[in-house]
Amino acid sequence: MTRKDFTKLETNLRAFGYQVHSFETVKEAAAYLDASIDQQSVGFGGSMTLGEMGLYEALSQHNQVFWHLRAADTETSEKIRREAMMTDIYITSVNAISEQGEIVNIDGTCNRVASIFYGHEKVIFVIGENKIEKDYDAALYRARNVAAPLNAKRLGKKTPCAAKADRCYDCKSPERICRGLSVLWQKPTGCAYEVILVHEELGY
Repeated sequence: MTRKDFTKLETNLRAFGYQVHSFETVKEAAAYLDASIDQQSVGFGGSMTLGEMGLYEALSQHNQVFWHLRAADTETSEKIRREAMMTDIYITSVNAISEQGEIVNIDGTCNRVASIFYGHEKVIFVIGENKIEKDYDAALYRARNVAAPLNAKRLGKKTPCAAKADRCYDCKSPERICRGLSVLWQKPTGCAYEVILVHEELGY
């Protein structure tokens, strides 16, 4: 994959009110977040990116972190999702982002898109360069036809898209994971938002 220039995206995101930091490697990005988040309650979205970063293990050493993908035997995923929605900081990735700064996410349970919109002191997006598209239409296409099928396959869902992980079939399957779409055209008012850009491929 050709290394992408973040200049245009960084400029647009800052104009929209986001804090922006970029890093060459996921290791550098993880170290930055580990150093900047301390003694906080932190919620994680269902993100393969965060798992690849080892961020849960690092932050859990000095923060209270809630992530349903690391649920203990004594806790339910639903309970942890609810607790994650009440935290000081919420961290997630995105399905896609346009160079204009439009952030696109698709969700099934919709806890992630709900937390992106409201309820925290700060929301942090960690975004690998594979998630960046030239415009909104391309970002939406990626979310529906790249990220969602790959996630459905990972989760073992019985959906048409999971069979080949090739595209969205706009299915009516009861196991469909594409149930809610969120788009941030600009930074919402009411809390701080930070975007972490990484010059590596991360997640789906």
